[in-house]
Amino acid sequence: MLHQFPLMLGGMFRCRFRTLINTRLMHVSSVGVTPFSDRLTTFVLGVIALGICAPCVYAADDFTRARAAMVEEIADDARFTAPMTGRRGFKSAVMDVMNRVPRHEFVEPKLAKSAYENRPLPIGHGQTISQPYIVALMTDILDVEANDVVLEVGTGSGYQAAVLAELVREVYTIEIIPPLHASATGRLKRLGYDNVFTRVGDGYYGWPDRAPFDAIIVTAAASQVPPPLIDQLKRGGKMVIPVGGLFFTQQLMVVEKKADGAITNRQILPVAFVPLTGEH
Repeated sequence: MLHQFPLMLGGMFRCRFRTLINTRLMHVSSVGVTPFSDRLTTFVLGVIALGICAPCVYAADDFTRARAAMVEEIADDARFTAPMTGRRGFKSAVMDVMNRVPRHEFVEPKLAKSAYENRPLPIGHGQTISQPYIVALMTDILDVEANDVVLEVGTGSGYQAAVLAELVREVYTIEIIPPLHASATGRLKRLGYDNVFTRVGDGYYGWPDRAPFDAIIVTAAASQVPPPLIDQLKRGGKMVIPVGGLFFTQQLMVVEKKADGAITNRQILPVAFVPLTGEH
């Protein structure tokens, strides 16, 4: 994880500093007086060690506090948007995952301090990592269960896939931009999300070889609901997808396939997503 290396570095400095202090104390007891130059060296090394370690030692705690604050803000937003979404709060399992997945791992290091702000952030190639509230909302709408298999269209940095991976059995996620696919795949593997399977491709056409899916989530705006995704949705399943053009109002929609195969859809609230790209 992002904070592990500096913490290890900080621990190494503390250990060496402690050893140095113990050595100097032994010198005082045996000789009586430590030379001023030695005391100055000890002091300077201590300041250097503390200066290097101080921001690192608290990095993990800072992220934990920021993540908790983010979850509180998501809860506030859920209450505020309840008249549109019909949800005054999100399921505890979803909120617990939002409070656990390290969003700072899914952004560029220079943006890590902003990772828990409740807003989208750039991830390169004209793409963004979605606002945490939207991630929580879309996840909550899917009503997934522990044994579900979910398709995600638009891997991005892998954050949404990681959130889902903590709630379901398997996540299959498609990314059309090869560099984003490569970085997300490496990141998810490094973080231990072994139940996430990635591929490069045009998400409009889904992943037929792994269909049907209990739920489908699309993280880019389509001009219409892609028919191949409807075909790959299991009966009784849900799809959540933003629909609309880049310069027109987009609506977050829920598509449901009933037990008899009938399709229903409803709008949730207006949103703003990057467009779904591909040959279609």
